[in-house]
Amino acid sequence: MPGERAARGGATVFRGATVVDGTGAERYRADVRIADGLIVEIAEIAESGESGGTGGIGKGPGAAEVVDADGLVLAPGFIDMHAHSDLALLREPEHPAKVTQGVTCEVLGQDGLSYAPVDDATLPALRRQLAGWNGDPDGFDWDWRDVAGYLDRIDRSGVAVNACYLVPHGTLRMLVMGWANRPPTPGELDRVRQVLAKSLLDGAVGMSSGLSYTPGMYADTAELVELCTVVAAYGGFHAPHQRSYGEGALEGYAEMVEIARRSGCALHLTHATMNFGVNRGRAGELLELLDRALADGVDLTLDSYPYLPGSTTLAALLPSWATEGGPAATLARLDDPAQCARIRYEVEEKGSDGCHGVVTDWATIQISGVGSAPLAGTVGRTVAELAVEERRTGTEVFLDLLRRDGLATTILQHVGHEENVRAIMRHRAHTVGSDGLLVGARPHPRAWGTFARYLGHYSRELGVITLEETIARMTGRPAARLGLDRRGRIAPGHHADLVLLDPGKVRDAATFEDPRLPAEGIEYVYVNGSAVVREGRTTGARPGRALRRTDRGTLAI
Repeated sequence: MPGERAARGGATVFRGATVVDGTGAERYRADVRIADGLIVEIAEIAESGESGGTGGIGKGPGAAEVVDADGLVLAPGFIDMHAHSDLALLREPEHPAKVTQGVTCEVLGQDGLSYAPVDDATLPALRRQLAGWNGDPDGFDWDWRDVAGYLDRIDRSGVAVNACYLVPHGTLRMLVMGWANRPPTPGELDRVRQVLAKSLLDGAVGMSSGLSYTPGMYADTAELVELCTVVAAYGGFHAPHQRSYGEGALEGYAEMVEIARRSGCALHLTHATMNFGVNRGRAGELLELLDRALADGVDLTLDSYPYLPGSTTLAALLPSWATEGGPAATLARLDDPAQCARIRYEVEEKGSDGCHGVVTDWATIQISGVGSAPLAGTVGRTVAELAVEERRTGTEVFLDLLRRDGLATTILQHVGHEENVRAIMRHRAHTVGSDGLLVGARPHPRAWGTFARYLGHYSRELGVITLEETIARMTGRPAARLGLDRRGRIAPGHHADLVLLDPGKVRDAATFEDPRLPAEGIEYVYVNGSAVVREGRTTGARPGRALRRTDRGTLAI
């Protein structure tokens, strides 16, 4: 039903599929039947080629579609544990970036900043602050203020994929105490707790934090322990963007583990990386820290993306004091020569906390998107290249872009290390998150390619992880972290979120030069039993919905 919200799909049989069930177990051949949005029958095929079970799946009444799956892998639908589709899912609900790589569920509300819960005063500032991540569309109907309203909007809109939501800590702080750089008063902390608890009751699966972004970075460990104690009481988890991925990376990860220990809250380390020159070859130190925590009983998982560059806003590189008070106050400082001189010292000599304590190398900062059309010519260029061309310093170009683009500029940050990326993806607590921004002229290709890149480049070509393990990290293990009921596995009675792929052909086609190319080798994708991709093409169906946590700590289905 292109352009319409699909009802639960009719009966479909996948004939002769190679089933990789999402548990990490070895693959097997089977016929699989789905009906009314559920997996209803699996008939394993013996080595002789004869079907086990009934031997006649698909021949009876109601078998509206039979898909020849010989030579193809049938897997559970992929779960993106770190998505930035908070507005994109509503603006382009057919969501081709994700469905074409097999994603059937996304986790939104990341990095401590998103659009619920808000009030009429907070929302305009948030929209401006997040324009680089999500855009700020003209004429968009912001018809919600709390988490329940946002999830209701997803359901009313009709979307292609399922969605879970994390309560963003920075947004909570902004709602209660603005951009104040101080601990909350007892009354303010009680108010934050109350709003957090209501948001979890409204359906959020946990809380995210953004501890290198304002105002979340102003929270100390004690504040986060208090809030994570609330999250734990509702069966949720904490997903922190921690304080540093550069100079203070290991200390930042250790703080997150300590918060989990003290609060009893499950911990999911989002986009777990060890970046910048100071961390080359040091992933093993992070993994030792995590192994010790797991041995001590900390409930811990992580996600990562399979690329070297990161992606964020250009404004994120500013020192935290320069962003205190929100976007308007930040822009006012950029018009003050004395303040700009102080910024220059921190980014060029001291190491800005916005750049993870590392002196900024402008050759690693590449413009990926702008909000102002006259600046389009900067896209694809590094700040260092622009500085040479304009005969200015990198910091002068940096500050000028921020002013002229109203802080909306997005960047790629070329600071990763291949050996760290591979070491982290091998860890037993690993899951997959794209961290993909969907706006800008040349966004990071991870938004369109993450899942296919794991399957093609890292599993098939390099053999870093087996196919079964790769799929488990995309399906069953993230489903367990999210508390999803009867998702993430191929088993009778489970929801029919499924991907049929060609294991010899699946690969990411998106590149840094052309980042919006769909993945190859993804043949069929089903969400709640309805096909959103058929024979490699999107169908226009929109059968997804918000998956909500109830007050009993489980997810409504």
